Amino acid sequence: MTRKLLTGNAAAAWGARLACADYIPAFPITPQTEIIETLADWIDSGAMNSRMTMLESEHSMVTAAGAAAASGVRVFTATSSQGLLYAMEMIYTVSGWRAPFVMVNVSRALATPLTLEPDHNDVLGARDTGFLQIHCSTCQEVLDTVLIAYRISEDSDVRLPVIVNLDGFYLSFTREPVEIPGQDAVKKFLPEPGLIDTGFHRGSEQSRACAVLTGDAYSYFRYQCHLAMINGLEVYNRAAEEFRNCFGRMHRAVETYMMDDAEYCFVMAGSFATKAMDAVDRLRNEGWRIGLVRPRLFRPFPENEIRRALRSVRAAAVIDQNISMGRGGILHTETAAALYGEKTQTPLLASYVAGLGGLDITPDDFYEMACELEEALSTGKTPQPRLIFKKDELEQVEKMQRIAGNIL
Repeated sequence: MTRKLLTGNAAAAWGARLACADYIPAFPITPQTEIIETLADWIDSGAMNSRMTMLESEHSMVTAAGAAAASGVRVFTATSSQGLLYAMEMIYTVSGWRAPFVMVNVSRALATPLTLEPDHNDVLGARDTGFLQIHCSTCQEVLDTVLIAYRISEDSDVRLPVIVNLDGFYLSFTREPVEIPGQDAVKKFLPEPGLIDTGFHRGSEQSRACAVLTGDAYSYFRYQCHLAMINGLEVYNRAAEEFRNCFGRMHRAVETYMMDDAEYCFVMAGSFATKAMDAVDRLRNEGWRIGLVRPRLFRPFPENEIRRALRSVRAAAVIDQNISMGRGGILHTETAAALYGEKTQTPLLASYVAGLGGLDITPDDFYEMACELEEALSTGKTPQPRLIFKKDELEQVEKMQRIAGNIL
């Protein structure tokens, strides 16, 4: 095992290399391109025995990934933002093929307007496609999660593709110390692919389809994918435990921080959750009994783990780095649905949208949310859902509007 400073993108590439991915269909897009460049350098130098094919679009890239995975080879690919949307037709299709492969998405906010900074609307737009989703917050998690994702994807109880998500720029180009396991150690956790049994090579009761079907057959096939997705939670937990036994690092479906005696908590996913962790430390130093709940697995949604994590808190601020137009934060909706119908007392849930387009979330922002939770408990009124947006940020937008108005 070696320890290096790696970007999140390089960590993703190392995950594909250690997994011995056979085939890498690719198309460049910021901020994902470094992953493909790194893999291409290794293949060109002979350090990695794999074939890379540059396609003309993300749509073709995902088509090639699904077709190759269905043939039994181990496939890796990566995309970001508008590229994920461009591939969306085939993302639905290849999950219906039950094609097991891993795709890294480097989150970047969607147009329009346009930005290169991250939020989660791109990856959460794929939440109903049939891909499992795992969200990372550190570069080490990125490498580890790519390996875990292959174990889940290729499991006979799942056989679905997996998205591993990391935040663009904040994580993709941030260098952190990463432990790179040796190839022999990885083989004990994730055997070399050989010819992966996808069920196409023999008689199989597993359901998959690509033809035009009537409603009864269509419903049957789609529900089989749903059941396979549900199986993914148990398979994930088993793979995470085996990963800890091999490498000493545990990546639970839902991570918690300072939750043993917490009265309040933040609920947040992705790399910005590390900001929430820092805020928890600061607030603890001021006497707050507060913690952090961070879901790593988003599909299937680990609702039982979320219930257990929030069972003892009185109030929680769910912070969404996304917005479902006309509804609000997606993670808040998922969390509220998981808690609905609980017989035990459930916490007050406050909804905040923050960090859109990579907008910073400061310690003062977290403090303000904690104070609103405290006030809500004293008044019995849940805060109205709102966007975390400061006065100086509004003034900057208004200044740009005035400039644009004068130019026009």
